Amino acid sequence: MSIDVFAPAHKIAAQVRDGEVTAETVAEIFLARIARVNSVVNAFTDVTAQRALEQARGIDTARAAGKMLGPLAGVPFAAKNLFDIAGLPTKAGSKINRERAPAARDAVLIERLTAAGAVLLGGLNMGEYAYDFTGENAHDGPCRNPHDSARMAGGSSSGSGSATAAGLAPLSLGSDTNGSIRVPSSLCGIFGLKPTYGRLPRTRSFPFCDSLDHLGPFARDVTDLAMAYDLMQGGDAHDPACTQRPAEPVLPSLSQGTDGLRIAVAGGYFSTDGMPEAQAAVAAVAQGLGATRTLDLEGAGIARAAAFLITNSESAAFHLERLRQRADDFDPETRDRFLAGAMLPAAWYVQAQRARRWFHDEMMRVFEGVDLIIAPATPCPAPFVGQKTLELRGETVPLRPNLGLFTQPISCIGLPVAAVPVFGTGLPIGVQIIAAPWREDLCLRAAFALQQAGVCEARAPVLG
Repeated sequence: MSIDVFAPAHKIAAQVRDGEVTAETVAEIFLARIARVNSVVNAFTDVTAQRALEQARGIDTARAAGKMLGPLAGVPFAAKNLFDIAGLPTKAGSKINRERAPAARDAVLIERLTAAGAVLLGGLNMGEYAYDFTGENAHDGPCRNPHDSARMAGGSSSGSGSATAAGLAPLSLGSDTNGSIRVPSSLCGIFGLKPTYGRLPRTRSFPFCDSLDHLGPFARDVTDLAMAYDLMQGGDAHDPACTQRPAEPVLPSLSQGTDGLRIAVAGGYFSTDGMPEAQAAVAAVAQGLGATRTLDLEGAGIARAAAFLITNSESAAFHLERLRQRADDFDPETRDRFLAGAMLPAAWYVQAQRARRWFHDEMMRVFEGVDLIIAPATPCPAPFVGQKTLELRGETVPLRPNLGLFTQPISCIGLPVAAVPVFGTGLPIGVQIIAAPWREDLCLRAAFALQQAGVCEARAPVLG
């Protein structure tokens, strides 16, 4: 029996548990699709075929023995190549890291999904050292958008967005420091979740900017997104940012709807004037959720400036020895940003952290009167691969940093966000649904309601 590669992950798992299809057959189908389609999108950098087939056979053996299977039994997934994958060097999109010894153990989040029965297919393309919004990797080549291979997938979790949108893996893992889950979700037309900072452990993943780094899932279906998130929850002592806060499952609450929730649209800094696709997407989501109130989130621009300074400073300090010894082995654009960060005065970093705290406190006051905030995810749909500039509010601006225009202020203070896709007449574009810390349940309830209403959905691209 065959399966639909665009079927939700939870339905594939049900087919495996019910014996309608074997986990090995599922793995073979997805591995065959990767072999056929990856040459178009360039999402995978490493395919762990032998591991996937061995794990799938183990699931089939367990089922034949009458053992209970996990909630993601036989579901394929893949991970951005900054996650440790046992037996592979953790590349983090770089040339230098390829010389690292193979990882001895999987990242914690990969272990947790594997324990639930999910089958790892491999590592995914990404922007070098996660310092990127485009997905154009100088060493592995650009990751491409499944809806138009001439266009970007977005970064830095480019392979995660592309692979899941292209039907190469129903679930994928990525990281988000300034927008690297939400930008690929937006450009590739899928769902993504950036949890609260400190919610999911980053143990055995390669860092970018410790005080801003988040990890999270991508999916084509909100139930899948919530299920994967729930299965990965729980503290880990090896990540000092990850609290010992008890797991708070969101899957049981998905269908509660949004009645009674106070929902507003972000205005001011988040205005989409002159951005027709983003404006239409935000309007569609606002209408779908019954949001009529607009909020001017004062200080968002200051928060974005703080995020730039914190990212520059922390990441440059982390990479300083590599810069000294192997500067020529960096992508020149990444290297130059690190070098700029290495020269920032310490006082600027301190002031940026003060601004970050101020904006956090301002937003906590906002959330006293609202439960969810709707904001654009990107200012435009996917640009072309190689494009360098963007027309934004009547000005020509550099494209690379400005794809994160609307995401940076939110991740700067660690708020949970669900990115939801909207398809207009052409390419998809995403919308952020933002909640107060630890309220991922509200983000996902709204995303589920929008999916049920047909406002937001992941559509199968026309390829392979």
